Amino acid sequence: MFYQSAATLAAVIHFAFIIFVIAGGFLVLRWPALKWVHLPAAIWGALIEIGGWICPLTILENAMLRRAGAAGYDGGFVAHHIFRLIYPQGLTRGMEFTIAVFVIAVNVAVYRKVFH
Repeated sequence: MFYQSAATLAAVIHFAFIIFVIAGGFLVLRWPALKWVHLPAAIWGALIEIGGWICPLTILENAMLRRAGAAGYDGGFVAHHIFRLIYPQGLTRGMEFTIAVFVIAVNVAVYRKVFH
């Protein structure tokens, strides 16, 4: 039960991080000091996608699921749906690159406004 809960918590944090990477620049427009947290997160998120790397949160999620004895993302409601959002079926390398370009474009537009 502990490991399943830990995997779910890791997935929730992972999902929140992804949302922050994508949309956190808009928070920076309201609170400019947040740029020192968001900018490195956005760069990291883009590098993960462009580099085809595995996020450490993914490694943590999978380790917790294995310790829980789960063969896949078949935990509770929250874990099941969040995992599907983070890892959509049929996600290709090209789609990952497109996501990275989108994240970069949105954040460049926001940061141009913040730094001017």
